[in-house]
Amino acid sequence: MKRKIDSYLQEWKRIFNHKPLVIGGARQVGKTYSVREFGKTYASFIEINFVTHPEYKLLFQDGYDVDSILNNISFRSPDMRFVEGDTLIFFDEMQEHPDCATSLKFFKEDGRFDVICSGSLMGLNYKDITSNSVGYKSDVRMYAFDFEEFLWAKGYSGAQVDSILEHLVSLKPFNELEMSVLSKLFMEYAVVGGMPEILSTYIQGNLFHDILPLQRQLLADYEEDIVKYAKGLDKARIKNVYRNIPVFLAKENKKFQITKITANARNRDYAGCMEWLEDSGMVHLCHNLQVPELPMKGNYMPNQYKIYYHDSSLLLAAMDDEAGEDMRRNQNLGVYKGAIYENLVASALAKMGYPLYYYKKENSQLEMDFFIRDAESLIPVDVKAKNGATKSLNALLESGKYPDIRYGVKLCAQNIGFNGKFYTIPYFCTFLLKKWLAVHDAR
Repeated sequence: MKRKIDSYLQEWKRIFNHKPLVIGGARQVGKTYSVREFGKTYASFIEINFVTHPEYKLLFQDGYDVDSILNNISFRSPDMRFVEGDTLIFFDEMQEHPDCATSLKFFKEDGRFDVICSGSLMGLNYKDITSNSVGYKSDVRMYAFDFEEFLWAKGYSGAQVDSILEHLVSLKPFNELEMSVLSKLFMEYAVVGGMPEILSTYIQGNLFHDILPLQRQLLADYEEDIVKYAKGLDKARIKNVYRNIPVFLAKENKKFQITKITANARNRDYAGCMEWLEDSGMVHLCHNLQVPELPMKGNYMPNQYKIYYHDSSLLLAAMDDEAGEDMRRNQNLGVYKGAIYENLVASALAKMGYPLYYYKKENSQLEMDFFIRDAESLIPVDVKAKNGATKSLNALLESGKYPDIRYGVKLCAQNIGFNGKFYTIPYFCTFLLKKWLAVHDAR
């Protein structure tokens, strides 16, 4: 299935004197498959997997210079060919041997071979590397399918996706057919999610029932990763945080509170747990702004945050059987309605490169789900599970206390519109917000 990273990799290859590339991201988002497909564009593709073949960890026992590494690879696998200028060497599951990153400096200086490294939990393991070749590598994060990639997988063309952006730019409402079809597709995406194996299984069988075991297995795999890779932290506490994410997302304010997950729990006892989950790629943290103004970085309260799954389907998999079945069979979101839409938006914003922030003023009704920005403005994003009032959005726009806020965005199940203060945008357009703002900002 077509992925956005495919074009990224092709562009990386075209860049003269490009650096070795490190692809990070949560497990099972499709990193290995994409690199293997890209490897077909080379005369020779060498794959070194540190999980399936742990003996490859000995490749660097003679040092990190390229000739020594190639010599050891050849002794281990004499059939591998090294074509200068047309070979891609792929170090996979790098989290099992993170010191492999030290070799990237030498590959860059040598320049004869292209190198890609990949693995889950790279954000964690970099901290343990003595020399991780800073300045001699490029890093990119890969995510699960976004809604645009989902549309491609369902057979929709790039031109059809572009037409959605054209509606946004021109503020031309979708016709009844377009709204119906795209809304239905977005609901499918909410249930299926963007994990490649799960999405592929759904597309082949077109049955929601087939994917639930896969989603729950993925949750279990992530818990196994916590047990295996969490070093220097209380693994039980990390698992406790991870398992309680749906509990807090089901609440009205969705704020995660350590003091409420178990008896006598204290914030200092869980120091580092949330950051571990975020670095692993399993979750997205959304921090509460002190004041809704620019710049957002540094203008937030570290101990006030929401936690979202990196893929919204995991929230559905974590539900009890009855609620999950009701959602899949009847598309009844129930008490999780607001949480599911917020998780979908959080994931979409993260995939576009936005850091996640919200605003909730203590002892006040004033709150906002997310914020993004253009060149000059802070833009509140109100996620409406129901097509009701937008009191907080109107308050932020009309108060006069927040000069950085000039207009807002309301994401909901309604058609495109603009009332002079905020833009009404259907949920299924969320993945286009950054492209839309680029056009909007240029005008």
